[in-house]
Amino acid sequence: MTADQLADLIERMAARLLAERAVLNRLDAATGDGDHGSSISGALALAVQEIDALEEPSPQAIWLTTAQALLNGMGGASGAIFGTFFLKGAARLQDAQRISQVDMAALLEAGLAGVQARGRAQVGDKTMVDALAPAVAAFAAAADFPSAWRAAADAAAAGAESTRDMLARQGRAKYLGERAIGHVDPGATTIALMFAAAADTHTAE
Repeated sequence: MTADQLADLIERMAARLLAERAVLNRLDAATGDGDHGSSISGALALAVQEIDALEEPSPQAIWLTTAQALLNGMGGASGAIFGTFFLKGAARLQDAQRISQVDMAALLEAGLAGVQARGRAQVGDKTMVDALAPAVAAFAAAADFPSAWRAAADAAAAGAESTRDMLARQGRAKYLGERAIGHVDPGATTIALMFAAAADTHTAE
């Protein structure tokens, strides 16, 4: 992937989350404040604007700009977690001008590790990790770049749906106890939508 393709990926992610903003808000309303969709779609829209304004839009600058927009634009625990995912990934890009599948796999793995270190969540805790961890694993195991995005998107979607029957052990939903069962985690759903957008982006190239 080139820097231009990476910028397009972020733009498509932003567009997908904006389109699903109301859905994400409804999911969040069941276990939280009900503003997750508005918050993250707004932060990614900010990222797109700031990426467009970059004088030297290298892959690292694009990923780092996205991290900062999420950290500053969302605020709170969600902003810290989603921002950390991009922030830790950006550290793996350094001076790269193009990103291979191996590079992207390492970036995603670093992001996942950062999310788990920050949020202390594991698979089964009913968080974004339930979608992110299987997506990252599927991406790394795929045969080529296009199939990697699609495999990751499918794994993320399945992971997000699996949170429906989970008892939350991390995040605000854990305070609801069994009342959170039956509701899909909004953060996991967001991850699934982001990977779906990435898969569609790569398929369109």
